[in-house]
Amino acid sequence: MAKSRADYAQFSQDDVKVVKKETPFKGYFQIDVYTIQHRIHEGGWTKPIIREVFERGHASAMLPYDPVKDIVILIEQFRPGAYAAGNNPWLLEVPAGIIEDGQTPKDVAIRETTEETGCEAKRVEFIADYIVTPGGSSETIHLYCVEVDSDEALDHAGLEEEGEHIRVLKMSSAEAFELLNNGHMHNSTGIIALQWLKLHHNNIREKWCKNK
Repeated sequence: MAKSRADYAQFSQDDVKVVKKETPFKGYFQIDVYTIQHRIHEGGWTKPIIREVFERGHASAMLPYDPVKDIVILIEQFRPGAYAAGNNPWLLEVPAGIIEDGQTPKDVAIRETTEETGCEAKRVEFIADYIVTPGGSSETIHLYCVEVDSDEALDHAGLEEEGEHIRVLKMSSAEAFELLNNGHMHNSTGIIALQWLKLHHNNIREKWCKNK
């Protein structure tokens, strides 16, 4: 039987003491300041440590893929974090959205596929879930591959009221893998999604096309 992540972990949430928690800023995002202690591998506890945590919620992301035409759909939009880092702020990405209360990650994957590409999500394949920046943020990503008909894709998409101005790009899987291999995908979610598709390309095409 394959081991789970828990099989490799020595400690858990129970091995952390929250001495104090404050929220000095709450706007579009939120900053929490924790004073904590945690167990250490050598035995005992740390001294109180103060850490700021960027709280922006949890997200669902998806790679829209047309298995019949072997087409990948990516999007391009402005990202202020990339601008602040001194990079080109128009990033090539996969669609994504924040998981609101009462929604499941899969619900969001289906919704955001339509909102950000114009395509209806037909089937959804789970890829992975992970913590984006565990050293300073609580954000997690639930990542999926979503079956679509690429003919439904719009040229531009997004919700005006959410400040979204999205360019939609269609390309062959070979072209998408070339972007990945040449280092032109500059965000972790897009890299993970395309690496997954590269590894599972033949299997997911066979699986989805066989049931047409």
